[in-house]
Parts: sequence; structure tokens; C-alpha cells
Amino acid sequence: MPLVVLCGFPCSGKSRRVLELQERISQAGSRKVLVVGDESLGVDKNAVYADSRKEKDVRGALRAEVERKLNKEDVVILDSLNYIKGYRYELYCLIKHTQTPHCLIHCLTAPEVSSAWNNTREPENQYSQEIFDALVQRFEAPDSRNRWDSPLFTVQKDDTLPFEEICDAIFHRKAPPPNQSTQTQPLSSTNFLHELDKTTRDVVTELLNAQKTSVPGDLITVPGANEKISFLICLETSLSILQLLI
Repeated sequence: MPLVVLCGFPCSGKSRRVLELQERISQAGSRKVLVVGDESLGVDKNAVYADSRKEKDVRGALRAEVERKLNKEDVVILDSLNYIKGYRYELYCLIKHTQTPHCLIHCLTAPEVSSAWNNTREPENQYSQEIFDALVQRFEAPDSRNRWDSPLFTVQKDDTLPFEEICDAIFHRKAPPPNQSTQTQPLSSTNFLHELDKTTRDVVTELLNAQKTSVPGDLITVPGANEKISFLICLETSLSILQLLI
């Protein structure tokens, strides 16, 4: 049911935190943990982050995968850079639509630390220095004052993951209420046009009858209205003109 979003520089320890959280939740035995990330899509990171169109497609694929996996029981963890503020807001709108809690874990490291960790990776898993530097420069740090970045847990490389606080946020906190933009709009009734036409005819008929028996200032009842309205038509009006007016 809940969504946990990781964010941070490349090679900032996000996947390590995901494994820690996954292990702790699994040990509790109450929830299944589903992880969605760049690795699961099998993308070439250097090729993707060097091309804005490819990067946008990957973000869309990750979001779609998260949406498919969100359900009433499981915990979904998104293990990716998630460095764009607007993208984190999209994820927030998603959890509002599904009415489930979420939290954000920011793995905070110095760029030089992440760069050193990147250099210890296998060559095929490393970010090129050019791509690494570009991603660090483009990173939009989360801010707990933003509702889409809250609740926010910032962890540094030597910190212990605040497991109890994270569980409290995703299991015991109420989901944000949906709004009009995130709710599925109800379909119109199949006989809507028929009902509209019938109501219009009833209103026209009532006004025509009022012309015969009422004088300006009289209160008349119009079908569909809860209160009487004042009759103000001074000159006799034809059926065709009334239909145009209504």
C-alpha cells in the first residue's frame, strides 16, 4: 500500500538503504516489499542520462511500474535518482489518487564521496564522470516544507536508517486526501440529454402558462428549482424565443 521514494546523487547509497528497509520490513513479516528501479528496467545509465528524451521515457516507465504495483497490502520502494522536483510531485499526485501514504528518503552524501563510490564500481556499472557531474549539478534537493517531499528522512552515509519513524510514516499516517485533479471523474448518465431536453420543455411550458395568468412581480415555480422566482416578462414571448433563451 505505501510508497517509499529514494532520492540522492548517483552512487549515494540508495540501493543499500533499500536493501536495509526491505530486510527490516520482511523480518516484521506483515508486508511484502516490491522494489522498482533503474536496475529492474535494465537501462544503460550513461546512455539514458545523456539523452533528455530517453531519460523522460525511463521516468515514465518507472512511474507506470510503480502505479501497477501499488495495492492495498504491499510496500513499493522506488529506487532511482528522483532528482527532479516536478517528478516527485507527479509521484505525490499518484499516491493521492490511490489514497496511500508515502515518504521520501534522501541519501545525503558529498559529491566527492559519491564520485569515489562510483569509481569502485565495475566499469560497466559506472557513471561516466561527465554524466555524474551533470546529474549532481541538476539535482534538486528535497524540502520538507513541500508536501510532495514530506515526510522527509535525510540519512548520511554513517547514519542508522530510522526504521521505526519510517514505518510510522507509511503505516500509521493518513493518506493525503484526493482532489479534483487526481480523482476519476464520474461518467455522465446515458440518458443525460433526454433528461435535459425534458427539463427544458417543462420550464418553457411553465413560462408560457405564466404569461397567460401572471403579471410582472408574481412568484412562479419553475421545474427543478427549490424556490419560486419572480415573473418579469412584460411582453408576450413566443415558444421559439423562449427555447432560444433557455
